[in-house]
Formats: sequence, C-alpha cells, structure tokens
Amino acid sequence: MDERGTALAPKDDDRNDRLVMVARFLQPIRVQIAKGALESAGIECFVQGENANAMLSFAFRARLMVRAEDEAAARDVLSGAGEDLTPEDWADDGE
Repeated sequence: MDERGTALAPKDDDRNDRLVMVARFLQPIRVQIAKGALESAGIECFVQGENANAMLSFAFRARLMVRAEDEAAARDVLSGAGEDLTPEDWADDGE
C-alpha cells in the first residue's frame, strides 16, 4: 500500500513470477519424468513437496509448478509424455 492506503498494483515482473501447478504425482519417479520433460523443452519448473512425497508417497503428492506464462506450453509437453503419466496425475481440482 502507498502512503494513502491504496493497494499498489503488482509490477509486471511480479505477475510473470506467479506460479501455477500443472500436475501432481503420488509416485516420486513420475514427477522426475515430468520435470525432465519440461526442462528438456526449456520450461523452468520446480517440485513442491518433493521431500515429503519421497518419504511417504502414498500420503503426500508432489506438485509440479511452472510460471503462469508457461502453463499452456507445460501442459502441451506433459500431454505428450505418453504412458509415463496417467490421467490421475493431472491437476484438476486446484489443490
């Protein structure tokens, strides 16, 4: 907020740094396959919850995150990953 109490609009750089989840995984190996596919396509990504997922994969899902501006490209890459990813791996409920 500025000195008058008005909310400041985010800078363009802030909007570009917003992250979105493009998929989540129960099996640690699948998140690594997806991450590798995105990195090979030049899309920056990171895995949220990777450590918890590796310790108790049945209890914690690892979330694959990308910048909002890369979401469509990331989903295109992941849709071409074939049988390594199953439909239940896709983020569909905004968790």
